Amino acid sequence: MFDWLNQNVIWMIPAAPLAACLWIVLFGQFARRQAAHRSLVLGMFVSLLSALYLLLAVVPTTFVEHGSDDHAAQTGDHAEGEHADSPPADALASGTGEEHTAPARSITFTVYQWFRVGTMDVPVTLRADAMSALMLVMVTSVSLLVAIFASSYMHGDPGYPRFFASMSLFVFSMCMLVLAGNFLLMFVFWEAVGLCSYLLIGFWFKKPSAAAAAKKAFVVNRIGDFGFILGVFLTWTTFGTLDFQKLFEDPTLINAMAAKNPEIFTTICLLLFVGAIGKSAQFPLHVWLPDAMEGPTPVSALIHAATMVTAGVYLVARCSPFFEHAPLAQVVVSSVGAATALIAAITALTQYDLKRVLAYSTVSQLGYMFMALGAGAADSHHLMQHGVTFAMFHMFTHAYFKAVLFLAAGSVMHAMGDVIDMRHFSGLKKSLPITHRTFLCGALALAGFPLLSGFWSKDEIISVLFAASRTDSPYATVYLAIWCVALLVSLMTAFYTFRAYFLTFHGPERFPDGVHHPHDAPPAMAGPLYLLALGALVVGIAVGPTHLYAHYLHQTPGLPEAPAHPLDFVMMGLSTLIAFAGIGTAYAVYGRGATAPAPDAPLSPFAALSYHGLYLDQLYLALVVRPLQGVARLSEAFDKHLIDPIVDGVALIPALLGAVLRPFQNGSIQHYAFVMLLGLAACLLWMVQTFAG
Repeated sequence: MFDWLNQNVIWMIPAAPLAACLWIVLFGQFARRQAAHRSLVLGMFVSLLSALYLLLAVVPTTFVEHGSDDHAAQTGDHAEGEHADSPPADALASGTGEEHTAPARSITFTVYQWFRVGTMDVPVTLRADAMSALMLVMVTSVSLLVAIFASSYMHGDPGYPRFFASMSLFVFSMCMLVLAGNFLLMFVFWEAVGLCSYLLIGFWFKKPSAAAAAKKAFVVNRIGDFGFILGVFLTWTTFGTLDFQKLFEDPTLINAMAAKNPEIFTTICLLLFVGAIGKSAQFPLHVWLPDAMEGPTPVSALIHAATMVTAGVYLVARCSPFFEHAPLAQVVVSSVGAATALIAAITALTQYDLKRVLAYSTVSQLGYMFMALGAGAADSHHLMQHGVTFAMFHMFTHAYFKAVLFLAAGSVMHAMGDVIDMRHFSGLKKSLPITHRTFLCGALALAGFPLLSGFWSKDEIISVLFAASRTDSPYATVYLAIWCVALLVSLMTAFYTFRAYFLTFHGPERFPDGVHHPHDAPPAMAGPLYLLALGALVVGIAVGPTHLYAHYLHQTPGLPEAPAHPLDFVMMGLSTLIAFAGIGTAYAVYGRGATAPAPDAPLSPFAALSYHGLYLDQLYLALVVRPLQGVARLSEAFDKHLIDPIVDGVALIPALLGAVLRPFQNGSIQHYAFVMLLGLAACLLWMVQTFAG
């Protein structure tokens, strides 16, 4: 039994949500509509158990102790439907050209041969290693809890089956993205999660703002996806393969190209990063994510906080063997992350929509992850692995504390009659005790409160950026500036998080018009809130200082070797002071019974700049959207007044010819007989003239 499970568990992870999607689509409208969530919950439970089994029992069999000559490998051919491991190698060269023991291999499962054209061979292959196993546990666990929460939150909605069908399709697509064994398959499901995002953001499509937000997210992401597909194409033309196993587990191809044409790595990495910018909402393509809050709150918690928006982080981390040879691309990654984090944090300072505060916080925290991913340019041999590890660790902890924050915000919205503007309510901690406690847990973790999840992961990022600024690299000054930005953003994060907390749960008790006795989260919503809050409290300390997460992730094939990164107690102390300063400032301003100003209250110039997101949307509207609309109108006029008349004129020629011949084909028998008589007379006349002559 266990042998069968070891060989098949990898495809069970995406198959379970796909089966749930098919069941809802085929039978959801005919069976009990309000029970459509059950198939998704069951599918996600199976998927989570499979992901845990993969994490704890299957992937560890491929691990190799560093420095050991014992490379115990699973056996198996690369036959369709069977496992296939990369060949063992005792002394593979690292990306820097130094010798070290290969950390591990991946496990693959070929579903079927997609297509083979010339030298391009693209099978549908599922591939699992340490990085993807950790990512899958995060995706499936958060998805399961969000599905349970949504079963109560969406109760009574006329589109109930459609919501859970779209959600099932999203989870399937996200799992396939993580398990993709080659770039082309990853791109297919990269697009699939974008499609599902469009469907879920625009779920209430009769609402104009929701339909506009869905279109905005779809269009902006296409810009990033164009860069991604160009990067995929350049990868294939450069290396002749798109297979992750061939590219990342055997350094031969990469080392040969690094010696021959090292500049190509910068181009490939920057193009791939453009895709990550779009999907992970980084500057300048970050403007779609705050508007995506128009979708149902469970969508915000699942897709736009914990899973889909982290796909860009996963892509850059997966391609770290490429980025290792592209220090300039790493500096760009880190700089864009710093700029994004700062812009989003400034914008979040003055928002009154609770979900938009959390949305800008998500954008900012994703910026932190990219800051860490680009830290390797200062010292690729040591900092590259640390940066990838800490970025992925922050992504892991962020999924839990941001999911609980979004779901708690949804609980507030549920109780306040769909009102989420903090200027219309306050003092909710007594009427919504469950929501208050769980939101507080997530807020403390996000602010970096000592010993909670966000503290451990964010502190590591600040530490690695400081280490990058103290190297002999020509980019050291750049990393010093990025480190300063990280500290400033950390301070602002603690402030705006607790500004939202105090405005919502403290002060005089006020409810929106029409709400008199608000109800707290029912059991189906409270259970996921408590479990995610527990994750926000303990996940970081459980796998952070114990190095469980780092040691596991270091077994990912292709990650460069590096010595262990010790705990930086100086940075921990500095992070603690910053967190307390931000929380204390928020308490001084908003925690003593202060309420938000009236919606029509005037804003100061800085507050207006922050509230309108530095006017970037307006800037894009003036510099990009309206000029393109002008070009579109000009093209329409050119087509309507020049091209159309030419085409219509050409079409008029057969019509004129037909008009000439039409009188002779009028359908009258008498007319046809008369014409025949004339023809006969003409023939007789011709014959008489011929014989007479």
